[in-house]
Amino acid sequence: MAQQVPAMFLADTTGLDFLNSIATPVDVPVDWIDDGEGLLAWLHQAELVPAEVLEDFRRSALPSEMNAVAAQARSLREWFRGFVREQRGAPLKPEALTQLEPLNRLLARDQAFLQIAPGKTTGAGLGLQAGRRWSSPESLLQPIAEAMARTVSEEDFSHVKACEGPTCTLLFADHTKGHRRRWCSMAACGNRAKQQAHYQRKHSRSIA
Repeated sequence: MAQQVPAMFLADTTGLDFLNSIATPVDVPVDWIDDGEGLLAWLHQAELVPAEVLEDFRRSALPSEMNAVAAQARSLREWFRGFVREQRGAPLKPEALTQLEPLNRLLARDQAFLQIAPGKTTGAGLGLQAGRRWSSPESLLQPIAEAMARTVSEEDFSHVKACEGPTCTLLFADHTKGHRRRWCSMAACGNRAKQQAHYQRKHSRSIA
């Protein structure tokens, strides 16, 4: 069923935020796309699909259709997780393209297009505006695939990291100066690590 806990967006790249759509914020694992309604909610929070499109699917698609697409999304997520975990820590090499063939096949199904539209600022004249035909519930996978493709093509995988929290499963792109980020969040795993280190120092002094 749809999750009440807000999804986590800590990775600094939406493709990795998608992997983090299953996590353990406290003690119990939460899967934000465990069904069709969960997928719609996550896409809304990720701002990957216009709200009116999501509402159209919520009204018109059968729950079984949406649940099937959510299952596809979960399979896509775990496939991409395996790729990221294997490749992180070093720049991607051209040979990785073979492994990315499933993603390229999904991208090839997209029904995206461009239209001439008014400029985004006053006096800007005309510009190009991206659009997409949302022909079926499966089309909701396309913006996810695009986000994954951007992560692969724009991120230096040398700086894709796993949180050092002992029970944390979150991944992130380290964009910090010096690339010294260790935690998914200082407020979560970072703070727990500081508390644990403080406890260990205090315990060591008490038995010294």
